[in-house]
Amino acid sequence: MQLKPLGDRVVLKHQEAEEKTKSGIILPDSAKEKPQEAVVVAVGPGIKKDGKQVEMQVKEGDKVIYSEYAGTEVKLEDTEYIVVGQNDIIAIVE
Repeated sequence: MQLKPLGDRVVLKHQEAEEKTKSGIILPDSAKEKPQEAVVVAVGPGIKKDGKQVEMQVKEGDKVIYSEYAGTEVKLEDTEYIVVGQNDIIAIVE
């Protein structure tokens, strides 16, 4: 099964949260922060605005940072994804 986003939506896969602090302390699951960094898994075709096609600015494989409370979480075949609008993506990590 596969997710295919519509419009200007983007499917992201979370990066793993850090399990240790820089000083070596191991964090329990309850203390881990929800990561805001993810990898783009799928990109929608974009939308038309004022009769012109708006080009998508991200592509599959890009590492991105997205807004903290953005998107809808989806679980598919034991893998968690988040579906966000292109406007919720803040930056591409290079």
